Order: sequence, then structure tokens, then C-alpha cells
Amino acid sequence: MTISAFSRYRAEWYSGPTAARRDILAGMVGTFALIPEVIAFSFVAGIDPEVGLFASFVIGIVIAFAGGRPAMISGAAGSVALVAAALVHAHGLQYLLVATILAGMLQIAFGLAKLDVLMRFVSRSVHAGFVNALAILIFSAQVPQMVGVSWQAYAMIAGGLAIIYLVPRISSAIPSPLICIVVLTAIAMWFPMPLKTVGDLGRLPDSLPSFGLPDVPLSWDTLRIVAPYALAMAAVGLLESMMTANVVDELTETRSSKARECTGLGLANIAAGAFGGIAGCGMIGQTVGNVRYGGTGRLSTMVAGVFLLVVMVPLRPWVAQVPVAALVAIMIMVSISTFSWGSLRDLVRHPKVSSVVMLATVVVTVATHDLSLGVGVGVLLSGVFFAWKVTRMMDVAVEYDAASDTRVYSVTGQVFFASADIFADRFDLREEAKHVRIDLTGAHLWDVTAVGVLDDVVAKLRRHGAVVEVVGLNQASAVLVDRHAPLMRDLAA
Repeated sequence: MTISAFSRYRAEWYSGPTAARRDILAGMVGTFALIPEVIAFSFVAGIDPEVGLFASFVIGIVIAFAGGRPAMISGAAGSVALVAAALVHAHGLQYLLVATILAGMLQIAFGLAKLDVLMRFVSRSVHAGFVNALAILIFSAQVPQMVGVSWQAYAMIAGGLAIIYLVPRISSAIPSPLICIVVLTAIAMWFPMPLKTVGDLGRLPDSLPSFGLPDVPLSWDTLRIVAPYALAMAAVGLLESMMTANVVDELTETRSSKARECTGLGLANIAAGAFGGIAGCGMIGQTVGNVRYGGTGRLSTMVAGVFLLVVMVPLRPWVAQVPVAALVAIMIMVSISTFSWGSLRDLVRHPKVSSVVMLATVVVTVATHDLSLGVGVGVLLSGVFFAWKVTRMMDVAVEYDAASDTRVYSVTGQVFFASADIFADRFDLREEAKHVRIDLTGAHLWDVTAVGVLDDVVAKLRRHGAVVEVVGLNQASAVLVDRHAPLMRDLAA
């Protein structure tokens, strides 16, 4: 690590007492926002809540040191739990731990191979759809906690929202969500009322996590069972983490190392599996909340993990008394702040195809509760629309010189797999002119499909007696022709 890189890394941990205080307080709030979601996704995966909570503690500690995005909170939740559920139901927890470790190894390999560059194919429309879908999912996850409850629960949620939004107008020294948790818990303890508490969400751990390798046979059969799940968990986890890192980049107007985030998440998941936990990824709701509360450095990430352990064991009796209404109020605020409200205005201002991509990403994600599937559909639609747009930009102009009996085809635009058929249809293959010149000065051949179609056109024209000349190939196109259409070498000029 160079001196400048070390200085930057040190600044990411400590940039002054004020920033450190806000990191600590924001991390503490992030812990309380982490608990209900981790417990909920533990049930989705078919595992005990302590498995998810232990994993979140380990992941939080490791990612604070090894991750590439300061202030980002990662834990055992998200679409990774959905992928893991089938493996747990079919083969049990021990096979899940093996898949978690293998997924971490794959993520390290992805990071070292710099596969994070694939995020460049995620358009702004897909990004907006991802954020909006996540905000909807965060809010919808709170709905079950607001159905069939007492009027006191609604009053506590309303009071919590009032504290969260009004306290910052008076003072921002302490994050208002933390004040919300303390005040509502005190009210619930002093004035008993029919309220669901954190203790009602599931069994909280009463001991520290311990190191141990999964109890499964080390055989090819085990690898065959866990490999597909490990690959899916690795891909889904990286996708959610990269999207979360992009959101924080925009919120903080800073840049992060996506490749390092890949390897850091891989190390964190290996450690989680070794301590009996499930694989995790970046948690955008908690991360956005952490940044909104003032967390900007790695210290906030570490505090979220360390405080989770403190909350889980020594303070377990008190944490169990925290009303769920307080957590619901915090997550409602996070969902409101996460949603890109400007994207609603952009539906009218932006091109229709961009709006379709954004809406498709939202609909698929909300319908399936799978962020990776929604992003995949959005990226696919973006690619299709882009190819369609570029295809329309290609044109072939035709001129005839009677003096020399020459037909000139002047091609402009991009010729690739999506426009190759249109390119071929513009030629009269039963050409009656003695000479044919194909001018590619204003065109570019992108792939073997384009070269193959050009080769077919030339071959068919020559079979009908025309003397064909190809001119204007740029250097990149000429290389493709030379490699994949050797019969045209004597024609290209």
C-alpha cells in the first residue's frame, strides 16, 4: 500500500472527533435497523435467527476493514437468503455453511478478475428502478407489522415518525432514530400496552459465535450439491453490494473501489461460514439510513457489527423490550428517503424507452422480491433498446454511374449482429451493373456477424458476374475482415 493510499485508508477510519462521534451513533442506529430484517430473512432462508445475526456480526467486522466502500453496512439479508432457502430445505444448515464459504471464494476470484466492470452496463434507468423497488420492498416489509395491531401500536409508529422528522429541526447532535428507539422503549416499559417487541420476532442468541468447519463429507458429491447455490449466492450478493455501493457513491459524492468490495465481501462471507453464519451482502436500506444519520467512515460499519454483538448478548433482555413500532417508524423513514422521487418527474421528461426500463425493473423486483432478477431484466431491456436505437442509425445510400456502369453502395453507421440483416437487405444481389463499389468510409463493422454478412453479399454479387470493390474500411474493421473473411483481402482497399 502506497503512502497516499495508506493516508486515505486512515482518513476513512478517523477524520476528526465530530465525524467519529457521528459514525458511532449512526452505526448504533444501523444495528437496530439491521436486527428485524436479518431475523425476517433468517426465517425466509429456513434457519434460526441467531445464524443470521451471528453472520451479520462477522460480516460487519470483516467488511469494515476489507471492504471498498466506507459507511456501507452489509449483513445476512436480501436476495441471498432467497437463494439459500432451497439448499437449506433440501440438505440442511451444514451444506449452507459450505456454500457460504465457497461463495466467498468465488467473490474473491471475481474481485481479483476485476469483474466489477460489468456494473458499467447498468444504466441510470436501471439504477433508479433498483432504488425505487428497494424502497417499495422496505416499506412493504413493514406492512405485516402494521396489520391486526392495537391502536397503541399505530400511535407509537406515528410518534416515532414525529420524533424522527421533528428532532433534527431542534438539534442534530444525536441521530433522531436513536432518540426514537430510546423514547418509545421507555414509554413501552413505563406504560405497559399491547405492543409487539423485538423479543417476539424470534429467538435472540445467548452466547458468542464459535469457530468451526461445516460438518459435511469432503467429497465431489458435496461440491456438486453446493456449487450451483454458491455461484448464485456469490452473483446475487455482489450485484446487491455493487448497487448499494453506487447509491452511497452518489449520496456522498465520493468514489469507491468496487473490485475491493468484491474481495472484501468474499473474505467476510468465508469468515461468516466459518463461524456458523449464512452469506450476506450490502444492505441498501440500512446503508442509506447509516449515511442519512451521519455515518461516513469505516468506523460506522464496524460499530454496526460490534454493537450488534453487544446488543445480542449482554443487552439481550433490554433489546428484547424495544417495541417493533420504533423499528417500523425508522424503516418507513428509510424507505421514503431511499425512493427516488425525481424519477416520477423523469417519467414524463425522459425518453419512453428509459421510463419503460425503470418501470420494468421496479415491477419485476417487487413482483419477485428478487433484486438481482429485476436488475437483470432492466439491463437486458437496456441492451435491447440500445441495439434497436443503433440499428436505426445505420443507412445504405445507393448511386449509379452510367458512364462507368458502376453501382455505389455508401454505408454509414454501425453494422453488428442487430443491424446485419438490414444491411444485407439493402443490396440488390442480382445486380445488373458491371461494377459494384461498397464504400464503408462512414461505417464500422463490430463483430463477426457483420463481417460474415458482408462476405456473403460480396460472394453473391460476384456469382452474378459483378466486379466488387470494397473501400473505406477503418483499421478495426479491416482487422476483423482479415481474420474472419480471408476471401475479401484482395477486395478491401
